[in-house]
Amino acid sequence: MYAKCFIFVLCITVFARACYLMFIKRNKFREKSCPAKTMIILGSGGHTAEMLRIVKHMNIKNYTPRIYVHAQTDKLSAEKVKNLEDSNKDYKIVEIYRSREVQQSYFTSIWTTMFATLNCFPIIWKENPELILCNGPGTCVPLCIIAFLFKVLFITENVIVFIESFCRVKTFSLTGKILYYLADHIIVQWAYLSKPMYSRSTFL
Repeated sequence: MYAKCFIFVLCITVFARACYLMFIKRNKFREKSCPAKTMIILGSGGHTAEMLRIVKHMNIKNYTPRIYVHAQTDKLSAEKVKNLEDSNKDYKIVEIYRSREVQQSYFTSIWTTMFATLNCFPIIWKENPELILCNGPGTCVPLCIIAFLFKVLFITENVIVFIESFCRVKTFSLTGKILYYLADHIIVQWAYLSKPMYSRSTFL
């Protein structure tokens, strides 16, 4: 009897915590006196190019160490990171399973996404980043889901920043729709996506 009551209370608490993080609390941008451990998720192709363009203009002294994450089938992104970082030593590159390949059906991607999510558990646990930067596509979804879950359970504390792709002018990508309530900050690059109906987004 007591075990059932405890499980019920625990489930209600977790649900309330998740709703609080999704709909009420949003971690504010704030200055830190020490560098933030940063996880940068690369999506491949144009998404990688956009993300590395952002990283190039960051003061890397404030974002160290840096953990770059890319899909196993995306070897080009790893090479681009090495070229960008050049002689820097305060970074590492991690591979994960891709949740959805290009032109893969949505039905089969359910199973590959579940497998990729399980693969991401030890990565988030081990690296424990303070800041997660991502801009899609689906490569970042499993990592962000696990990071959000850990935050709900008070295991870790992190800030998730999702930067919607420049090519998304009037609608969010599927990744953007999934992370809209999981990310602490949604950055959009077109004013239309910051209208009142998208109150959580910030236009830059």
